[in-house]
This record gives sequence, C-alpha cells and structure tokens, in this order.
Amino acid sequence: MADDPVGAQYEAYPYPSRDPAEEKTRLVPGSPSDLWELNHHVFGGRRDMTRPLSALVAGGGTGDATIMLAQQMTDAGVPGDVVHLDPSAAGRAIAEKRAAVRGLGNVRFVAGSIEAVAAVVPGPWDYIDCCGVLHHLADPDAGLAALASVLAPDGGIGLMVYGPLGRTGVYPLQALLRRLAPATLPLPTRIAMARRVVAALPATNWFRRNPHLADHLEGGDAGLVDLLLHARDRAYPVPKLAAMVAGAGLRVTSFIEPLAYDARRLIADRVLTKGLDGLDIVASATLAEQFAGTHKQHVVYLVRAGNGVTAPDPADPAVVPVIRGMTASALATALPKSGPLRGNVSGIAVLLPLPPLARAIVERCDGQRSVAAIHADIRAELRPELEFAAFSRQFVDLWAALGGVNRMVLRYR
Repeated sequence: MADDPVGAQYEAYPYPSRDPAEEKTRLVPGSPSDLWELNHHVFGGRRDMTRPLSALVAGGGTGDATIMLAQQMTDAGVPGDVVHLDPSAAGRAIAEKRAAVRGLGNVRFVAGSIEAVAAVVPGPWDYIDCCGVLHHLADPDAGLAALASVLAPDGGIGLMVYGPLGRTGVYPLQALLRRLAPATLPLPTRIAMARRVVAALPATNWFRRNPHLADHLEGGDAGLVDLLLHARDRAYPVPKLAAMVAGAGLRVTSFIEPLAYDARRLIADRVLTKGLDGLDIVASATLAEQFAGTHKQHVVYLVRAGNGVTAPDPADPAVVPVIRGMTASALATALPKSGPLRGNVSGIAVLLPLPPLARAIVERCDGQRSVAAIHADIRAELRPELEFAAFSRQFVDLWAALGGVNRMVLRYR
C-alpha cells in the first residue's frame, strides 16, 4: 500500500469519514445497493428473499454500502453474507467498528483488491457493489471485467462512477493543485495549500461557480483529498460508461434516479422531444446528461448481457410497492393534497402529475401488500365503486412519479 499513491492516500485519510459511534443513531442510506432497490433493478423484483443472498462490496472503504445492505438483510430476515473487500486497513478498521456497534453477524471483512478478486473472493456472487472505486483504478476496464468474471449467471452489479459535466471545474483545479501543492509535499501541507487555493479562487473560476460540489466543505480533510488531491481520478460520460459496461459483457438495466436519465420527461418542451420516442436506455441517458449538465456521478445497475431480466410491471395486480428512504406515512403526508408533485431532478425543476388517490395508495404501501390488496383496501374503506382497471391506471401514474425519483420500487412476493 505504501508504494501505491491511491492506497497511501486512503490509509492516511479513509473516505468517506465516518464515526462508528453514530451507528447507534442512524443508518447511512444510498444507491446503489439498497436491498429492495437492487432486487427491483437486478432481479426484476423476483428474488426469493428466503434464499441466501451472497453479496460482495468491492472497494468497501469505510463501509457505507456494507453496513446498509447487511443491516437491511438482517431487518428483512434475508439469509446470507456481505463480504467487504478493500485493500485499506484503515478503511476496513472503521467499517469493522461500525458493524460491531450494530452487532451485525452477517459481514465478513477481507483484505484485497478488485484486480485480484477472482483469487481472493471468487464467488460466484449474486450481487456485487462497486461504488466510487473503478474510476480510481489504474485500469478500470480490467477492474470491471474482473468483477464480471465472479458474478453469478443471474446476478448483478451496482456501480457508481463519476460523471464529467457535474464535476465541471474539478479537473482544472486538480491540475492547478498538482503545481501549487505538489505530491512531493506532505499530505497535511497539501491540504492546507489546497484550502488556501480554494479560498483565493476568483468568481470566474468554474469550480467556484459550480454549486454541486461540496465534499471539500462537508467531508472534512478526507473529502477535500478525495475531491481535489486524489492520486488517480477520471470521469465517464454516459457513452464511455456504456462502452466499458459492454466490454465487460454486461448491460445496463437502469440508471438511478431513473427520471434524471429519461430525456423525454426531463426536457419539458414537447417540440424538442418529438423525435425522441423509442430511444434505448443509453441513448436517452446520454441526451439527459447533455441537457442537464449536472450529473456529477452515474449510478447504474448491471446484469450479464445475455440476462433477459425485465423490470416489474406496475400494471400487474400481484406486484408489491415498496417505499424507499422514508416511511410510507411520512411520504403520504409530504405529497400535495391535489395537483402535481414539485421536485428537483438534476437541478431541473419538474412537475410530476399525481393521481387523486396518491396519498391513499402510499399510506397503504407497507412493502407487503400487493397492488390488488391495496385496491381491495381502498375499495372497502373509501371507494366501493372503484373497479381495478381504473385503480390500476392511477397506480401506474403514481409509479411514474415516485419510481422516477426513486422513492418507490416494486417486488413480487
């Protein structure tokens, strides 16, 4: 690790900075690797959760994905283990303490690199998380190919890599800091110099003008190092990401948040979107990235190219809606009583039409009741005349809104 500048950086400043004691009061959520989210996007919502799930967190760092997934599996009674793979002893130590505070018995910690995954943790793995890691490898394409080689035939990968447009200003500033705070200086000195440079930037500088960059302000010294002083850092526009994915024999099932990559819905001008019908997922995501200009990272779910898994059908009476990121009651209260849901997607103000029964439906989304069961409840309690066909249209409209902003996913029991 001492001979590797990236490894040395993470030994000195594990990222993201986490205090294990905080595990007593909060669980850090996120994408990819939320249990029900990955079930929707990798397994089409059809994963039998009574079967053991083998999960690998490749480049687990200080443990966000590992702890989230292991805790969610524990809470849901899903058998199986989460293996946390990382070469950094400092990062692993923090993750181990976080797991210990929670009393998680379904986590195993392994020292090793992604490049050596086939030798160290060969799997096969039902699910692999690789969040914020590939873009720091010497050969990201080889890294993704290595992960694909240990993936189960019907398994999937949750991946995050940087996007260039939302990081406008980062790479010129990194180049400037390589001259003003060179790697020959001790890292604490470079951090101090970097903060002086950031404070001195004129209003014309693109980094200062980019409101979407805050890790150097909110993430402490580790955040600043990761953003501005990283030893190896690259970003991927959607087409370049898609090419890497295809080169590994994989395909994208979804981008997160879906609405942020749906060009027809993101571009409000119907004249401009007239010729956009029938775009495939990558073409739509490419246009959305170019239009918004704010995607600083891309979260995708991947499966093998030959895996024909499809997303759950919101019109299927048997599908079960699951609310993400908050309780169903809290989300129902947050929804407007009438009119559209006003949101912000990739910095763009959006209006998401909601059906009249939006609140009533969300209140009943307990992660166990199917769409048919929710309809039966609403018919018995509120609308005895409501036929399923009419209800289903309302649910599909609700799904378009809440699924688009990743507040709802679907599963089968």
